Amino acid sequence: MYSALAALLLGLTLITVVATEGTDRFGAEPASTSGRSDPDLAGTPDPPADTRRPSGRPALVDNPLYETGRLMPLPCPAPQLDVHDPASVERFLDTITDCLDDAWKRQFDEAGIPFETPKRVYWSEGGSSPCRDYPSAAGAFYCRAVKSVYIGTSDVVEKWGGNEEGAVYASLLAHEYGHHVQGEAGLLEYYHDKRAEESSRPESNEWTRKSELQANCLAGVFLGAIEVSYPLEEEDVDAVLDDAAATADRADAPDEDRTHGTAENSVLWLEHGLEQQSPGACNTWSVEDESLVQ
Repeated sequence: MYSALAALLLGLTLITVVATEGTDRFGAEPASTSGRSDPDLAGTPDPPADTRRPSGRPALVDNPLYETGRLMPLPCPAPQLDVHDPASVERFLDTITDCLDDAWKRQFDEAGIPFETPKRVYWSEGGSSPCRDYPSAAGAFYCRAVKSVYIGTSDVVEKWGGNEEGAVYASLLAHEYGHHVQGEAGLLEYYHDKRAEESSRPESNEWTRKSELQANCLAGVFLGAIEVSYPLEEEDVDAVLDDAAATADRADAPDEDRTHGTAENSVLWLEHGLEQQSPGACNTWSVEDESLVQ
C-alpha cells in the first residue's frame, strides 16, 4: 500500500506551490457516520469581527496558517494508558490535549491569527451539548458552538473495540482538535455556509469530505511533531493508519452517506500529515485531482 501512496504523496507536496498566473496544478488560487464526527455549528452566534482571522474563500485556499511551516517538535511524554480504567483514559487524553494546545497556539502565533484553546468535556454518562446529545455514535466529537471537544472515557474505548494502542486515541483526539484548528483559522464559517448552499446531499458531502480529510491530515501533522517524546513505532503507525481506514466511508456507501472519504484517501491524508508535519500540506481545498478527496 505504501508504494502506491508514495506516488500520490509526491504530488501532494506541491499543494502550496503557487503558479505564475491562474491556478496551480492542484487548483489553488494565487496567493492573496463513521467514527469521526463532522463539526457542528448549531447554535453558534456570529463571532466578533477580528480582522486578523481569515474569512471567506481565502480562509480555505490561502490561509496564513498554511505558510507557517512545520510544527515545532514538542515534548509530549504521554502517561501509561489503561483503557479499562476511565480515570487513566482521561489522564491520557488530558495530557495529549495539553500538547495540542501548546503546539497549535505556537503555530497560530506564527501565523498572526488569534487562537483560543478548546474546552474539554469527558463524559461517563449521558448528557447534551448545543450540537448533539451524548453518548454519540462517534464516541468523540467537536462542537463548534461552544468550542469544545467531547469524548466518552468509556464509550470511546468500547466503540474502538477495546483497542489498547494509545496512538489510536491520540490520533482520534488530534482529528477532533483539527476541527477546532479549522474553526480558529476561519475555515469553518465559510465551509458551512457553502455546504448549506448546495442543492443535494451528495454535493454538500463534497465539502464535508474535504473538511474531514483535512482534519485527518492535521492529526498526522501533530503526531509527527511530538515524535521526539512520543515515538510511534511501526506497530503504532500501522494501528493509526488502520484506524483511519476503518473510520472512512464504506466502499459500498451511497453518495448520500459519503462524508469522510475513501479508506485510501483517509489513510493518505493522515500519512501525508505525519510525513510533512506542516499545516500547509493539508490544503484539501486546493487539490485539483478530485480523486484525492473522494
